[in-house]
Amino acid sequence: MMDGGQPIPSPLVPFGNASDSSMSLEQKTTFVFVILLFIFLGILIVRCFRILLDPYRSMPTSTWADGLEGLEKGQFDHALA
Repeated sequence: MMDGGQPIPSPLVPFGNASDSSMSLEQKTTFVFVILLFIFLGILIVRCFRILLDPYRSMPTSTWADGLEGLEKGQFDHALA
């Protein structure tokens, strides 16, 4: 039974005035940083699932040899500068 009607202190609720229960600047900064990390994680998960569902859409259509100008494709002569 509760005698006198006094609240029982809880470890989850800070003991003190109502102004003490507000978050400090460090806690707010940490909270915003964690939220941004969760948003970034969500974007990466969505991108990963899109690649898994359609892997050929993300591949480039050109190859490494398309940009060769003076050399034939498949020729590995080193040009000296």
